[in-house]
Amino acid sequence: MFLSQIGRRKSDRGRENLCPAVSIKTSEIACSRVMAECVRARSVSGSPDGPYRAGQCVNSLVHEEFEGVDTLDKLFRYAVDRFTQLPCVGSRDVLSCENETQPDGKVFKKLILGQYKWKSYEAVDHEVSSLGRGLYALGQRSRSSIAIFCETREEWMITAQACFRFNYPLVTLYATLGEDAVTFGLNQCGATHLITSKELLETKLKVVLPDVVGLKHVIYAGSGGVSIQDYPKSLSIHSLQEVMELGNKPENLNGQFDAPSPSDLAVVMYTSGSTGHPKGVMMHHSNLIAGMAGQCQRIPGLGPEDTYVGYLPLAHVLELTAEMSCLSHGCRIGYSSPHTLSDQSSKIKRGCKGDCTVLKPTLIAAVPEIMDRIYKNVMSKVAEMSTLQRMLFNMAYKYKVQQLEHGADTPICNTLVFKRVSLLLGGCVRLMLSGGAPLSPDTHRFIKVCFCPVGIGYGLTETCGAATISEFSDYTTGRVGAPLICSEIKLRDWPEGGYTCQDTPHPRGEILIGGPNVAMGYYSSEAEGESGEFWVDEAGQRWFCTGDVGEMHPDGCLQIVDRKKDLVKLQAGEYVSLAKVEAALKNCPLIDNICVYANSNQNYIISFVVPNQKQLTELANRNGIKGEWEEICNHATLEQEVLKVIKEVATMNKLQRFEVPMKVRLSSQVWTPETGLVTDAFKLKRKELQMHYRHDIERMYGA
Repeated sequence: MFLSQIGRRKSDRGRENLCPAVSIKTSEIACSRVMAECVRARSVSGSPDGPYRAGQCVNSLVHEEFEGVDTLDKLFRYAVDRFTQLPCVGSRDVLSCENETQPDGKVFKKLILGQYKWKSYEAVDHEVSSLGRGLYALGQRSRSSIAIFCETREEWMITAQACFRFNYPLVTLYATLGEDAVTFGLNQCGATHLITSKELLETKLKVVLPDVVGLKHVIYAGSGGVSIQDYPKSLSIHSLQEVMELGNKPENLNGQFDAPSPSDLAVVMYTSGSTGHPKGVMMHHSNLIAGMAGQCQRIPGLGPEDTYVGYLPLAHVLELTAEMSCLSHGCRIGYSSPHTLSDQSSKIKRGCKGDCTVLKPTLIAAVPEIMDRIYKNVMSKVAEMSTLQRMLFNMAYKYKVQQLEHGADTPICNTLVFKRVSLLLGGCVRLMLSGGAPLSPDTHRFIKVCFCPVGIGYGLTETCGAATISEFSDYTTGRVGAPLICSEIKLRDWPEGGYTCQDTPHPRGEILIGGPNVAMGYYSSEAEGESGEFWVDEAGQRWFCTGDVGEMHPDGCLQIVDRKKDLVKLQAGEYVSLAKVEAALKNCPLIDNICVYANSNQNYIISFVVPNQKQLTELANRNGIKGEWEEICNHATLEQEVLKVIKEVATMNKLQRFEVPMKVRLSSQVWTPETGLVTDAFKLKRKELQMHYRHDIERMYGA
């Protein structure tokens, strides 16, 4: 059903610009028709190292998606002119809040939410201008940075659009950054104005603000007042509504400001990073326009009939560019959060409807961690079915996998079997986009079978979002697609890791991304060496060295195979790719999350595992082990039992002996951005994890 819809809606926009197809047969594509649809790029130099492109000229192709639009302000004005009265952004009011006591005695806050209330493009445009003028009246000036430290909500996007219109460079900070990181970012950027939420102002910022130098105004979103006695006297605190009202006063309607140009700084995006202080990536208007032009060209049928659910951090480039791309095509955005996304989410009261059930989105962007959770939750439900139900589900699943490989669909199975599963996300999702980290083949296949086609994106904050996105009609797994029209990709030999462009059957090497979407660098140049480097070639094109290792397939599609910084050399000389081992073991039902650690002075690797509570409890019961969750996780017998399972999964995935963890530590604590052990995209923070488990590392290595 979903595939047939995409076939009807798919636009041919931009296809005349693609390179001629490189028709090379590959065993990964089962059907020649599907393979032809997926042929997207080639090496324009004829060399195996590239550069690989999906068009003849990267820079000229970028402007065809948004013709005449060269700044983010013009992009939103363009949308307002076309979709004036259509719904633009919407949120749900909190009707009531209740405390719910769990069987273990813990108390969780549960919400009862109303329907979505929508603002039209015209109404949002009015608020954008009001806010921009109000900030100007408070002393904010063009080309002077303004910071935002706020959860994903409609006020975040309205603030961003106001900054783009009035040429206030927007400095973004993750709402889940630690206090030290927030203090560092605010002090480094030197902003005098800060946008936040009432919740963050009264919690995390109350501790941070006394240590921030130069800040004059704090503007918060949310209802109710704030007690100003709790904050430094040098600060003026205002509600967002008050600032908008200030902007609408007659004396402020004609303030002077400089309209942005393509070369003006639009965003300084602080990445949470996996090590050290956060880094501020500098993005010009032209960088983000280029990135979104490439992204939109790869999304079929994007238009006013689409509904997008916004719940990932807007301070993450994936969510920011996804939402702005949707707005540019007249989509409506319903705001949510990971805690209210589905009926089963942690803050939704039992029996009440989550955001997806009410919103019924057609488009969703997700990080692999969330997709993995959906996969494991559904499969745990399948395991609880009767033998007959489980057999029917598995038969339907295998049959649909076979049909998808041949470019067909299964309408009867969709209706009788998979429709119930798809209702977890509202039942109307036609496309999902995954980014931020590698998506496992099992989860990728599951989402395609039970929900809809999935596009896998690859990019970084430094490339202003995706540099590649796989075709939604590509039914292979493990690949991230071909370069977008804004990007080209080169491979650079990495002999130490054993990767060269002469490798067979496919060239491999470190991925270099070039194009107008490559950001201008880091806010503080000394940070540049931390995770990569920027450089400009003889033709004036900017490049970023990613530190990721890729393999280029004959049809110009990229596969991520390794990470330079995740490669550790053991005492005996073997190289271990930590990310490779983690990816192989993460789909084990016993494992919700895993971090592999290696010490170069040792000859074996160890692991830290966040176990699946249900699976581990059942394993404990089978071994006659009772106790609280923390006691179960600390039980030596269960560590050994989990190790046995890990070794079985490692064997199935054909890991080498030295790639199999020899010891394991079970963690009763779930790793979330709030714990500081993973980023907002749920990537592991290896340095923080190493410090957190340093005593266990010493124990497992016999120190």
